[in-house]
Amino acid sequence: MTETSHSLLLLVPAYNEEDRIAPVLEEFAEYFKKHYTGKFQLTVVLNGCRDNTIGVVRRVSEKFPTVTALEYAEPIGKGGALIEGLKLAPLADLIGYVDADGATGPKAFLELVRLCDRADCVIGSRWLPGAVLHHSQTRLRRFASRCFHVVVQLLLRLNIKDTQCPAKVMRRSAVEKIHASLLIADLAFDVNLLYSLKRGGFTILEVPIEWTDKIGSKVTQTLVRSSVVMFLSVVRLRLIYWPRIYALLRKPLSPLATWAYKKLRAPQPLPAPVPGPQNRGNDQSLIPK
Repeated sequence: MTETSHSLLLLVPAYNEEDRIAPVLEEFAEYFKKHYTGKFQLTVVLNGCRDNTIGVVRRVSEKFPTVTALEYAEPIGKGGALIEGLKLAPLADLIGYVDADGATGPKAFLELVRLCDRADCVIGSRWLPGAVLHHSQTRLRRFASRCFHVVVQLLLRLNIKDTQCPAKVMRRSAVEKIHASLLIADLAFDVNLLYSLKRGGFTILEVPIEWTDKIGSKVTQTLVRSSVVMFLSVVRLRLIYWPRIYALLRKPLSPLATWAYKKLRAPQPLPAPVPGPQNRGNDQSLIPK
Protein backbone atom coordinates (compact mmCIF):
# COMPACT_ATOMS: atom_id res chain seq x y z
CA MET A 1 0.00 0.00 0.00
CA THR A 2 1.55 3.28 -1.07
CA GLU A 3 1.55 6.44 1.03
CA THR A 4 -1.11 8.11 -1.09
CA SER A 5 -3.53 5.17 -0.76
CA HIS A 6 -3.84 5.51 3.01
CA SER A 7 -7.10 6.99 4.21
CA LEU A 8 -6.30 10.05 6.32
CA LEU A 9 -8.25 11.82 9.06
CA LEU A 10 -6.98 15.25 10.08
CA LEU A 11 -8.30 16.71 13.34
CA VAL A 12 -8.34 20.45 14.01
CA PRO A 13 -9.28 21.41 17.60
CA ALA A 14 -10.93 24.83 17.67
CA TYR A 15 -11.96 27.30 20.35
CA ASN A 16 -13.48 30.62 19.19
CA GLU A 17 -11.71 30.60 15.82
CA GLU A 18 -14.36 32.21 13.58
CA ASP A 19 -12.00 35.02 12.50
CA ARG A 20 -9.18 32.89 11.13
CA ILE A 21 -10.18 29.25 10.64
CA ALA A 22 -11.86 29.52 7.21
CA PRO A 23 -8.70 30.11 5.12
CA VAL A 24 -6.87 27.37 7.02
CA LEU A 25 -9.59 24.80 6.29
CA GLU A 26 -9.87 25.86 2.66
CA GLU A 27 -6.11 25.68 2.17
CA PHE A 28 -5.88 22.17 3.61
CA ALA A 29 -8.94 20.91 1.71
CA GLU A 30 -7.72 22.33 -1.60
CA TYR A 31 -4.14 21.16 -1.16
CA PHE A 32 -5.03 17.58 -0.24
CA LYS A 33 -7.57 17.43 -3.05
CA LYS A 34 -4.75 18.17 -5.50
CA HIS A 35 -1.85 16.32 -3.89
CA TYR A 36 -3.30 13.33 -2.03
CA THR A 37 -4.97 10.45 -3.84
CA GLY A 38 -6.12 8.58 -0.73
CA LYS A 39 -9.37 9.30 1.08
CA PHE A 40 -9.03 12.52 3.07
CA GLN A 41 -11.29 13.89 5.79
CA LEU A 42 -10.76 17.00 7.91
CA THR A 43 -12.78 17.17 11.12
CA VAL A 44 -12.92 20.33 13.21
CA VAL A 45 -13.52 19.50 16.89
CA LEU A 46 -15.23 22.53 18.41
CA ASN A 47 -14.43 22.90 22.07
CA GLY A 48 -17.12 24.98 23.80
CA CYS A 49 -17.00 27.79 21.24
CA ARG A 50 -18.90 30.94 22.17
CA ASP A 51 -18.64 32.54 18.74
CA ASN A 52 -19.76 31.42 15.27
CA THR A 53 -16.94 29.00 14.51
CA ILE A 54 -19.49 26.29 13.70
CA GLY A 55 -21.17 28.56 11.13
CA VAL A 56 -17.83 29.22 9.45
CA VAL A 57 -16.99 25.51 9.33
CA ARG A 58 -20.39 24.71 7.83
CA ARG A 59 -19.90 27.33 5.10
CA VAL A 60 -16.52 25.84 4.22
CA SER A 61 -17.99 22.32 4.17
CA GLU A 62 -20.53 23.43 1.55
CA LYS A 63 -17.62 24.07 -0.80
CA PHE A 64 -15.42 21.22 0.46
CA PRO A 65 -17.42 18.15 1.59
CA THR A 66 -14.25 16.64 3.07
CA VAL A 67 -14.53 19.21 5.89
CA THR A 68 -16.80 18.13 8.77
CA ALA A 69 -17.42 19.21 12.36
CA LEU A 70 -17.69 17.57 15.76
CA GLU A 71 -19.17 20.05 18.25
CA TYR A 72 -19.09 20.06 22.05
CA ALA A 73 -21.21 22.73 23.70
CA GLU A 74 -19.10 22.96 26.87
CA PRO A 75 -15.35 23.64 27.03
CA ILE A 76 -13.37 20.40 27.29
CA GLY A 77 -9.89 21.79 26.55
CA LYS A 78 -7.70 21.30 23.51
CA GLY A 79 -6.56 17.93 24.83
CA GLY A 80 -10.13 16.95 25.58
CA ALA A 81 -11.14 17.88 22.03
CA LEU A 82 -8.38 15.70 20.61
CA ILE A 83 -9.25 12.80 22.90
CA GLU A 84 -12.81 12.94 21.56
CA GLY A 85 -11.64 13.38 17.98
CA LEU A 86 -9.32 10.38 18.21
CA LYS A 87 -12.35 8.21 18.91
CA LEU A 88 -12.92 8.52 15.15
CA ALA A 89 -9.72 6.54 14.51
CA PRO A 90 -11.60 3.55 12.99
CA LEU A 91 -12.54 5.81 10.07
CA ALA A 92 -9.01 6.07 8.69
CA ASP A 93 -5.63 4.36 8.35
CA LEU A 94 -3.80 7.45 9.55
CA ILE A 95 -4.95 10.08 12.05
CA GLY A 96 -3.24 13.40 12.65
CA TYR A 97 -3.84 16.87 13.98
CA VAL A 98 -2.79 20.48 13.53
CA ASP A 99 -3.81 23.75 15.17
CA ALA A 100 -6.57 25.97 13.81
CA ASP A 101 -4.26 28.96 13.35
CA GLY A 102 -2.48 27.55 10.30
CA ALA A 103 1.00 27.53 11.87
CA THR A 104 1.53 24.17 10.17
CA GLY A 105 0.73 24.41 6.48
CA PRO A 106 -0.71 21.55 4.39
CA LYS A 107 2.56 20.95 2.53
CA ALA A 108 4.46 20.53 5.82
CA PHE A 109 1.79 18.21 7.20
CA LEU A 110 1.75 16.06 4.06
CA GLU A 111 5.50 15.59 4.44
CA LEU A 112 4.82 14.02 7.85
CA VAL A 113 2.17 11.74 6.35
CA ARG A 114 4.64 10.52 3.74
CA LEU A 115 6.98 9.32 6.49
CA CYS A 116 4.40 7.08 8.18
CA ASP A 117 5.88 3.98 6.58
CA ARG A 118 8.92 4.54 8.83
CA ALA A 119 7.24 4.85 12.23
CA ASP A 120 3.95 4.43 14.09
CA CYS A 121 3.88 8.15 14.88
CA VAL A 122 5.57 11.01 13.03
CA ILE A 123 5.85 14.39 14.73
CA GLY A 124 7.07 17.77 13.57
CA SER A 125 9.80 19.57 15.50
CA ARG A 126 10.71 23.24 15.63
CA TRP A 127 13.88 22.49 17.58
CA LEU A 128 15.71 20.09 15.25
CA PRO A 129 18.33 21.26 12.74
CA GLY A 130 16.65 21.82 9.40
CA ALA A 131 13.42 23.24 10.81
CA VAL A 132 12.19 26.29 8.87
CA LEU A 133 10.67 28.97 11.11
CA HIS A 134 9.11 31.79 9.11
CA HIS A 135 8.11 33.74 12.19
CA SER A 136 9.72 32.63 15.43
CA GLN A 137 8.11 32.68 18.85
CA THR A 138 8.76 35.43 21.36
CA ARG A 139 11.79 35.08 23.64
CA LEU A 140 9.53 34.54 26.63
CA ARG A 141 7.64 31.75 24.92
CA ARG A 142 10.86 30.10 23.75
CA PHE A 143 12.20 30.29 27.31
CA ALA A 144 9.01 28.75 28.71
CA SER A 145 9.13 26.04 26.05
CA ARG A 146 12.68 25.04 26.94
CA CYS A 147 11.91 25.03 30.68
CA PHE A 148 8.93 22.76 30.02
CA HIS A 149 11.14 20.51 27.90
CA VAL A 150 13.57 20.12 30.82
CA VAL A 151 10.72 19.21 33.20
CA VAL A 152 9.32 16.63 30.76
CA GLN A 153 12.75 15.12 30.16
CA LEU A 154 13.55 14.88 33.86
CA LEU A 155 10.24 13.28 34.78
CA LEU A 156 9.43 11.12 31.74
CA ARG A 157 12.64 10.66 29.70
CA LEU A 158 10.90 10.98 26.37
CA ASN A 159 14.07 12.11 24.52
CA ILE A 160 11.98 14.27 22.20
CA LYS A 161 13.08 17.83 21.41
CA ASP A 162 9.62 19.29 20.74
CA THR A 163 6.72 17.48 22.39
CA GLN A 164 4.39 20.46 21.91
CA CYS A 165 4.52 21.02 18.17
CA PRO A 166 0.87 20.52 17.10
CA ALA A 167 1.71 18.59 13.96
CA LYS A 168 1.49 14.86 14.49
CA VAL A 169 0.20 11.87 12.53
CA MET A 170 -0.25 8.29 13.75
CA ARG A 171 -1.30 4.90 12.53
CA ARG A 172 -4.79 3.80 13.51
CA SER A 173 -3.48 0.71 15.34
CA ALA A 174 -1.39 2.93 17.63
CA VAL A 175 -4.26 5.31 18.40
CA GLU A 176 -6.67 2.51 19.23
CA LYS A 177 -4.12 0.79 21.46
CA ILE A 178 -3.32 3.82 23.64
CA HIS A 179 -6.57 5.82 23.58
CA ALA A 180 -7.74 4.67 27.03
CA SER A 181 -4.57 6.08 28.59
CA LEU A 182 -5.16 9.61 27.25
CA LEU A 183 -6.25 11.49 30.36
CA ILE A 184 -4.82 15.02 30.04
CA ALA A 185 -7.31 17.52 28.62
CA ASP A 186 -5.12 20.65 28.63
CA LEU A 187 -2.11 21.61 26.49
CA ALA A 188 0.03 18.88 28.07
CA PHE A 189 -2.05 16.37 26.10
CA ASP A 190 0.84 15.96 23.65
CA VAL A 191 3.10 14.69 26.43
CA ASN A 192 0.41 12.24 27.54
CA LEU A 193 0.05 11.01 23.95
CA LEU A 194 3.77 10.56 23.33
CA TYR A 195 4.40 8.90 26.68
CA SER A 196 1.52 6.48 26.08
CA LEU A 197 2.91 5.60 22.65
CA LYS A 198 6.36 5.03 24.13
CA ARG A 199 4.98 2.79 26.90
CA GLY A 200 2.91 0.94 24.32
CA GLY A 201 6.06 0.03 22.39
CA PHE A 202 5.27 2.20 19.35
CA THR A 203 7.95 3.96 17.34
CA ILE A 204 8.06 7.76 17.19
CA LEU A 205 9.89 9.66 14.46
CA GLU A 206 10.65 13.35 15.11
CA VAL A 207 11.52 15.41 12.03
CA PRO A 208 12.18 19.11 11.39
CA ILE A 209 9.15 21.02 10.16
CA GLU A 210 8.27 24.22 8.36
CA TRP A 211 6.47 26.45 10.85
CA THR A 212 5.00 29.94 11.13
CA ASP A 213 4.22 31.23 14.62
CA LYS A 214 0.96 33.16 14.42
CA ILE A 215 0.34 36.54 16.04
CA GLY A 216 -2.52 36.36 18.54
CA SER A 217 -1.77 32.82 19.68
CA LYS A 218 -3.95 31.87 22.66
CA VAL A 219 -0.97 30.12 24.27
CA THR A 220 1.08 33.32 24.17
CA GLN A 221 -1.79 35.35 25.64
CA THR A 222 -2.14 33.01 28.64
CA LEU A 223 1.47 31.84 28.83
CA VAL A 224 1.97 31.91 32.61
CA ARG A 225 -1.33 30.23 33.41
CA SER A 226 -0.89 27.65 30.64
CA SER A 227 2.64 26.86 31.83
CA VAL A 228 1.50 26.21 35.41
CA VAL A 229 -1.35 23.98 34.22
CA MET A 230 0.96 21.99 31.96
CA PHE A 231 3.49 21.56 34.76
CA LEU A 232 0.77 20.22 37.08
CA SER A 233 -0.44 17.82 34.40
CA VAL A 234 3.02 16.43 33.70
CA VAL A 235 3.60 15.88 37.43
CA ARG A 236 0.21 14.15 37.63
CA LEU A 237 1.12 11.95 34.67
CA ARG A 238 4.41 10.98 36.32
CA LEU A 239 2.62 10.08 39.57
CA ILE A 240 0.08 7.94 37.74
CA TYR A 241 2.93 5.79 36.45
CA TRP A 242 4.36 5.44 39.94
CA PRO A 243 1.39 3.31 41.08
CA ARG A 244 2.44 2.80 44.69
CA ILE A 245 3.15 6.47 45.29
CA TYR A 246 0.02 7.52 43.41
CA ALA A 247 -2.11 5.15 45.46
CA LEU A 248 -0.90 6.89 48.63
CA LEU A 249 -1.23 10.45 47.33
CA ARG A 250 -4.31 10.22 45.15
CA LYS A 251 -6.94 10.64 47.85
CA PRO A 252 -5.34 13.52 49.82
CA LEU A 253 -4.21 15.37 46.66
CA SER A 254 -7.41 14.99 44.65
CA PRO A 255 -9.32 17.91 46.26
CA LEU A 256 -6.25 20.14 45.96
CA ALA A 257 -5.76 19.23 42.31
CA THR A 258 -9.44 19.87 41.54
CA TRP A 259 -9.21 23.28 43.23
CA ALA A 260 -6.00 24.17 41.36
CA TYR A 261 -7.38 23.32 37.92
CA LYS A 262 -10.57 25.29 38.63
CA LYS A 263 -8.59 28.26 39.92
CA LEU A 264 -6.46 28.22 36.78
CA ARG A 265 -9.58 27.86 34.60
CA ALA A 266 -8.17 24.69 33.09
CA PRO A 267 -9.99 21.51 31.99
CA GLN A 268 -9.92 18.79 34.61
CA PRO A 269 -7.86 15.70 33.73
CA LEU A 270 -9.98 12.69 32.84
CA PRO A 271 -10.25 9.80 35.31
CA ALA A 272 -8.78 6.48 34.26
CA PRO A 273 -11.62 4.40 32.77
CA VAL A 274 -12.79 1.28 34.55
CA PRO A 275 -12.09 -1.87 32.50
CA GLY A 276 -15.27 -3.40 31.14
CA PRO A 277 -17.23 -4.30 28.02
CA GLN A 278 -17.92 -0.64 27.24
CA ASN A 279 -14.18 -0.04 26.80
CA ARG A 280 -13.38 -2.91 24.46
CA GLY A 281 -10.98 -1.86 21.72
CA ASN A 282 -8.88 0.25 24.08
CA ASP A 283 -5.91 -1.26 25.87
CA GLN A 284 -6.38 -0.92 29.64
CA SER A 285 -2.96 -2.48 30.28
CA LEU A 286 -1.28 0.87 29.62
CA ILE A 287 -2.98 2.39 32.67
CA PRO A 288 -1.42 1.37 36.01
CA LYS A 289 -3.91 -0.12 38.44
